[in-house]
Amino acid sequence: NKKLQGSGCKFKVLTSAEVDILKDGSLDLPDRVLAKLDVVGVSVHSHFKLSKNEQTKRILCAMENPHVDILFHPTGRIVGSREPYEVDIDEIIKAAKRTGTILEVNASMRLDLKDEYIRKAIAAGVKLVISTDAHNTAHFAWLECGVAQARRGWATPDDIINTMSLKNLVSFLKKPKRLRF
Repeated sequence: NKKLQGSGCKFKVLTSAEVDILKDGSLDLPDRVLAKLDVVGVSVHSHFKLSKNEQTKRILCAMENPHVDILFHPTGRIVGSREPYEVDIDEIIKAAKRTGTILEVNASMRLDLKDEYIRKAIAAGVKLVISTDAHNTAHFAWLECGVAQARRGWATPDDIINTMSLKNLVSFLKKPKRLRF
C-alpha cells in the first residue's frame, strides 16, 4: 500500500485469508496470524458427512472467533456436483447476527446461499458479501450470477458489504464484530 500511494493508484490492497474450519470448529491458522489480517473468511472444506448437529456446532464455533469476518459457502453446495452438507441454516443466521459474521453469496458454481436463505439473513439484519470464489481472473465473470442470486433473495446494495465505499468498508471491518449489525 505504501508503494501504491506514491504511484498514483486509487485502490488499497487488503490482506485476507480463507481459513479452513477444522472438524472440531477450530481454525487452521492461529489467532496471532488472523489478528494481522484485514479480512478473515472461514470455510468448510472437509468432513462433509457430519451430522446436522455436528456440522452446525463446528461452524458456530468458528464464527465465535473474534477474528472471523465472513463465513464462505455456508452450505457447501456445488451445483450439479455436491449436495449441501447438513447444517441448520437458521442457527447459522442467528449466530451471524449475534457474532457480526458476514455470510457469503457465492457466485461460482456453488450459488450458495439459496435465495430463501438470503431473505432470512436480510430479515435477521445480517450483512452479506457477493464473491466469485475466483481461482483465476476468468472467474470474475461469475459476479453477475452472484448479483442475480442476491437479487433473487431480495438483497439491496445496503445488505451487501462489497457495495460500500472503501472508507466505509474498512471502517465496518474494523468494528468489533458484535457491534457491526
